[in-house]
Amino acid sequence: MKIPSLLLLATVALAPLSAGADQLLVKFDGGIGAIPVSAGVGTAATAATVIRNIVRGVQPPAQLWTIADFQAEVTVDGHIRADGRGLVFAGGNTIGTALVGGAASLKVFATLICENVAPFVERNTKLAGVPLAANGDFKIDDVLSPPPSPSSCATPVLLIRNTGNLNWFAAGIQKFDEND
Repeated sequence: MKIPSLLLLATVALAPLSAGADQLLVKFDGGIGAIPVSAGVGTAATAATVIRNIVRGVQPPAQLWTIADFQAEVTVDGHIRADGRGLVFAGGNTIGTALVGGAASLKVFATLICENVAPFVERNTKLAGVPLAANGDFKIDDVLSPPPSPSSCATPVLLIRNTGNLNWFAAGIQKFDEND
């Protein structure tokens, strides 16, 4: 009689912990492709100096990218589910595809950065990444490492990055609760 009562008590005591792991930390609905240069400086027809579009310490790609659709959710325990559609080149000879050298060889991973001033902590999915299809579709179902701290993630940025050079080429658009 005591053992079943103890098991029930343990189950009740642990239930809030498992429920907490499913709590949503941040949600992203929609995506932004990368533009490698954010500004040009100079008065001539060609800028003498350019400012690279570096996001929280992460370098941009060498070419324009666009993303047709993106959704992601991150829970307080760092679990992330992301679904991207149409992450493709927006310029150059491979425009409209995710092909590199004639083959769909790119892999992507996600990085969540909560800090809006340096030092930035990159919370990454596995750096081995997931395949990016020739049409730019991908799915990520992983856990961020290190896990985010819910109390210090007020300004999150979610970047989709290339496993090869670690550059970012898409970012999620944070979805706020309508009650905020």
